Amino acid sequence: MVESTGWDRRLFVVADGKGLVGHAGAVLLRRCTDRTGLTSVLAGVLPFSTATGWRERAGVLVHLAVAIVLGRRTSRRLSKTGWRYCITATNVRHMWGVAGSGHAQFLDVLHRSHASVEDRVRTNKAMGPDNLPSQSWEVNRGWILAANIAADLDAWLRLLSLHDIDDLADAEPDTMRFRLYHLPARLDDHARRCYLRIERTWPWATAFTTCWHRLTALPAIA
Repeated sequence: MVESTGWDRRLFVVADGKGLVGHAGAVLLRRCTDRTGLTSVLAGVLPFSTATGWRERAGVLVHLAVAIVLGRRTSRRLSKTGWRYCITATNVRHMWGVAGSGHAQFLDVLHRSHASVEDRVRTNKAMGPDNLPSQSWEVNRGWILAANIAADLDAWLRLLSLHDIDDLADAEPDTMRFRLYHLPARLDDHARRCYLRIERTWPWATAFTTCWHRLTALPAIA
């Protein structure tokens, strides 16, 4: 069974707040990772240690994926150079009779033209794979892993809890960020309970609370 990580213990989501600030959508994404078993699966396959200074790898990867869904592009420390690094994997070599077809620039244009046809590829790129943060292969490999988890997390959230809400079921990442993920909220403590209070006048406040309750009602993954 999936064990609770404790971050959402005694947390209740209500739509009766006002004068609020924050990015409340992070709690939906974290709840989705826990209820679908992603957090526990990552914890089971990634290295773990109790040594001083060791960071729990699954938690770090999940936090990075959530940050990417919220709109994080690259690490500020890694992007100080201002350079943008891209990788194109292809089995296309030289096209007979097409000048310059073996050049990297031609392959990049060909790749972009094909990718624009596939909607999910385009939205996946909006989660970060189109902007690699480093010259290091290992750093970029970690970033791509987190970015793909972020894309899956956004898709799972809409599929599991927003499937019958017309303007959110097929929403683009930037639309989701504006309507749900960047939603203002305030965290209150009362009677030994925590309340995440959503701005009552926000048009998608009901969709937010519906999403939370549906994710909470998901059966635990065995």
